[in-house]
Amino acid sequence: QVQLQESGPGLVKPSQTLSLTCTVSGGSITTDYYYWSWIRQPPGKGLEWIGYISGSGSTYYSPSLKSRTSISRDTSNNQFSLQLTSVTPEDTAVYSCARVGKSWAYDYWGQGTQVTVSS
Repeated sequence: QVQLQESGPGLVKPSQTLSLTCTVSGGSITTDYYYWSWIRQPPGKGLEWIGYISGSGSTYYSPSLKSRTSISRDTSNNQFSLQLTSVTPEDTAVYSCARVGKSWAYDYWGQGTQVTVSS
């Protein structure tokens, strides 16, 4: 059973960088055919895909967030991370990590973590 767990600060000041880590257990993030994603849901809005990193380490980002987003990984600890720069209150959301499986559907999710951007 694959499990994902997000961690990071729940409060970030405007103009600073939001940094979150997803720790994966029960499966390796270097396995082919899987993509490890970040998704967010602002209050009162739908899910928004941020980006993902593949098993080979390639990254793909949402065009609307690409200029501010970086996804990286630590294979020794089986973790992948999100950095979102120059945040504003509009970046306030529940941030979740998830795996995209072989059927191109999300098959495992973390529980999500609330991040609030406020001074």
